[in-house]
Amino acid sequence: QVQLVESGGGLVQAGGSRRLSCAVSGRTSSIYAMGWFRQAPGKEREFVAVVSWSGGYTYYADSVKGRFTISRDNAKNTVYLQMNSLKPDDTAVYSCAAGSVPSREDYDYNYWGQGTQVTVSS
Repeated sequence: QVQLVESGGGLVQAGGSRRLSCAVSGRTSSIYAMGWFRQAPGKEREFVAVVSWSGGYTYYADSVKGRFTISRDNAKNTVYLQMNSLKPDDTAVYSCAAGSVPSREDYDYNYWGQGTQVTVSS
């Protein structure tokens, strides 16, 4: 049993920064990877970034490389998504997910947070 609770969403100006947090609780021993996904209105869910729970592996979607950073603090059972140089196209509901492999596919994740809205104004 794993619970993910997200926070940090909100309204930000284009070019600004925002940090999302995902607090993890429950049977965390079953988690080997944490991913971030996003879904804009009328669009399909899109992979953003993934980090292994050990922190030894990260991977980013091309659209966010160089701007977003995924990290984790195992002592706090929290995963972060630092978003810099935000663009209006980054506007979406952002969700964190926990799974057994560091996958880019949403169906490889077993647990999901509720999602948090990020709106980037131009």
